[in-house]
Amino acid sequence: MGVRAGTDTALARVMAVVGVAKPHCAYLFANQRANRMKVLVHDGVGIWLAARRLNQGAFHRPGTDRGLEVELDAEQLQPLMLG
Repeated sequence: MGVRAGTDTALARVMAVVGVAKPHCAYLFANQRANRMKVLVHDGVGIWLAARRLNQGAFHRPGTDRGLEVELDAEQLQPLMLG
């Protein structure tokens, strides 16, 4: 999924890969250059989508060089979201 996708496309991708968007979970998407990221969140009430673009540098995405899915806890997600 490209980072240009909207909420419905991101949710469809999550459902295709995971099966269901679980409440209180976030799903991260990044472009190939790793300078743009979107996060799809199911907050228990609804779905929201946020985006972040870096003007310099790139996000570090552990395991993605091998095509792995990576699970992050809240402590690992916070610095990623805050930059």
